[in-house]
Amino acid sequence: MRWHGTREFIVAENPLPTGRLRRFYQRLPAAFRAALDPNLSIRARLLHGTKALALLGGLGLALLLVYGVVLIPFTPSIADLQRAKIDQPSVLISADGRRLATLKPMNREWVRLNQISPHVITALIATEDHRFYNHYGVDLLRVVSGILRTFIGDPQGGSTLTQQLARNLYPEGIGRQRTVTRKLKETITAIKIELAYSKQEILETYLNTMPFLYNAFGIEMAARTYFDKPARKLDVAESATLIAMLKGTAYYNPVLNPERSLKRRNVVLGQMVKRGVLSEAEFNRQKLRPIRLDFERQPEALGPIPHLAMQIRKWLIGWADRNDKNIYTDGLIVHTTVDSRLQALANQAVNRQMETLQAVADVEWGMSSKQLLSTEVNTYVQQRRRVQPFGYFWKTQSALFDSFIRESPAYRRALEAGTKPEAAMAKLKTDKEFLGKLRAEKSRLQAGFVVIDPASGHVKAWVGSRDFRTDQFDHVVQARRQPGSTFKPFVYGAAIEQGMSPDKRFVDRAVEISLPGGKVWRPADATAPTGRSMTAREGLIFSKNTITAQVMQEIGPRKTAQLARLMGITQSKLEEVPALALGTSPVTLLEMVSAYSTLAAGGQFRPPIFVSRITDKNGNELVSFASETQRVLSDKSAGELINILRDAIDQGTGQPVRAQFGVRADVAGKTGTTQDNTDGWFILMHARLVAGSWVGFNDSRITMRSDYWGQGAHNALLLVGDFFQHTLDSQFVAAAARFPYERPYQSVWDPVIDTAKDWLGGILRDWGFGGRTTPAPAPQRRERSERDLDSTRD
Repeated sequence: MRWHGTREFIVAENPLPTGRLRRFYQRLPAAFRAALDPNLSIRARLLHGTKALALLGGLGLALLLVYGVVLIPFTPSIADLQRAKIDQPSVLISADGRRLATLKPMNREWVRLNQISPHVITALIATEDHRFYNHYGVDLLRVVSGILRTFIGDPQGGSTLTQQLARNLYPEGIGRQRTVTRKLKETITAIKIELAYSKQEILETYLNTMPFLYNAFGIEMAARTYFDKPARKLDVAESATLIAMLKGTAYYNPVLNPERSLKRRNVVLGQMVKRGVLSEAEFNRQKLRPIRLDFERQPEALGPIPHLAMQIRKWLIGWADRNDKNIYTDGLIVHTTVDSRLQALANQAVNRQMETLQAVADVEWGMSSKQLLSTEVNTYVQQRRRVQPFGYFWKTQSALFDSFIRESPAYRRALEAGTKPEAAMAKLKTDKEFLGKLRAEKSRLQAGFVVIDPASGHVKAWVGSRDFRTDQFDHVVQARRQPGSTFKPFVYGAAIEQGMSPDKRFVDRAVEISLPGGKVWRPADATAPTGRSMTAREGLIFSKNTITAQVMQEIGPRKTAQLARLMGITQSKLEEVPALALGTSPVTLLEMVSAYSTLAAGGQFRPPIFVSRITDKNGNELVSFASETQRVLSDKSAGELINILRDAIDQGTGQPVRAQFGVRADVAGKTGTTQDNTDGWFILMHARLVAGSWVGFNDSRITMRSDYWGQGAHNALLLVGDFFQHTLDSQFVAAAARFPYERPYQSVWDPVIDTAKDWLGGILRDWGFGGRTTPAPAPQRRERSERDLDSTRD
């Protein structure tokens, strides 16, 4: 028909199709009319009915073929299939050329066909597709047989191995629902696979991609999981057991359903006899064998940087999408900035020191006495076997433990299933396995550790938690915790940048700062104020909260926050309130170490990067990356801060770096401890490396018990000190490297002059205020709030 530009359609002169199609349209209704004509004999009506059904079937087949042709562009192309045939996952390489990780989409180890037991192959073909070598992706005889069996109530799968492979390789493209469209796409893709693959390649790909439960993909991981042997060593019965699972992995799971699995295994053995690949005598012998498993879950190979590998994977997926690449098939070589030698030392330091600190926490919370047992970790290691770890804590914190239960996924699932809260709580409290896991999770001391080269911004080592298998939460970049006194250099840096002399004097006195809404902030130290005059330099060296608060009053929260953001605190929100001076705004460890790297680089900010370049599988460079440098702090101010933080190591809370770990290199750093011993921090700067660590519990309602072991100087410092000791001893970094800043000259008369200044200042205060400043009483500890924090200690 034609459109004439109006609302009327003009019908063509020949409305009916011509030729064979016209005759078909005429014969089909005529056949149905004849089949229903009562004037004809039954025999004639049956003949016409058969003819009508045949014509209708032909029409349906023709339409199906047309629909199939339409679907061809919506199935994987030959190029896609050929890429899948040579899938190569991306590989992460260290800066010193070592393989760190392989970014596989699943826990699978690809093996060649000649590395698979012949029994597996014969069992597979005999059971799943005995005409495998005689078809081109679709077995028409099997399709017809499947249709007939469906009609008689005995449905059986009609898919060939190639069709199953098509479904397995392209589940999203083909679809998962049982529809005609899915079956047509599966058939078309199977034919394409036969064009792209040889029969041997199809078998190899099939056996390496099929799932076998328990995060085991492919025959090699299945053999290791269920029989603790490689696929090439599987015997007849073991091969039949694994092939039996393909009909339904969960239903025929030999671990949970051994009887079903045994019956199905014997069916597979019977099929092998039927197809002539197993003798009757061997079948009679094998079918009597019980299934003997040597079951063990196969952990995914994590490599030395599991947390960082996850971050790189997420970042790389975005990059690949923008550049038309596939991280699982294109064989990308990702050159990371990580030094495998430094990473190994970081892993060892975290494991070694956290094991002893866990002993400290276990013992201190296991005893009723709060008295400090020792300042030596070995005492706690020896004592741990004599106490119930955290026994006293769980005994006296029943209300908190009830809160842990109510916050657990198991409790939420129970409520969602309709269980009343009281019943859910009662049931979980009788579940010993649940209670044991919950206590272990909550009482496990955690850590984050990261190392950056300040000259380039390159991340050299990254430890996200003590053990990736038990805690995949990344304490380097995901955890946001209050940094405590490690934040103080930003306060002093902002003040020095605005012209304040590090030698400006302040009085160590009680400080009260009014806040909006009538609140008052009273920062305090662990000890009462002395009333002495101190320089700003000394205030930072000895981490005096009262002095830092006064410096913050002079410079203001806004400029402090601005400098912190410029130096590297780029992702976390900083509340511009006076308490920010003591590190009350949560930040990530990566941000803090990046900011200290800016300081170590003389005030030049370089965003941290963990990938230097990406090449294809042939070594051709696709892209390279480098940090852009931006000066955010003057060289003079950076030098002043470096010198102060050098003294924080030599004279202040960082002294264990030298006394305990024997580090003699030119280093500077700062410890940090938040209220109630919730978070321990330590960051150490060297001209070539900056390393930082955080130590604490995932749930901040659990803390280190004693004030001694709760300090960053006695927990987080141990990790960094251990790392630097072994790094310098191994000469992986130049021990002789120094910051380009000379220490300020100190005269032997300086102490005398300082004493005279204190004496003169005291007289002036007596005259001006009618009496000398007396030390304030020690502050009472009270609960924290987000805005009104009494004290942050070192």
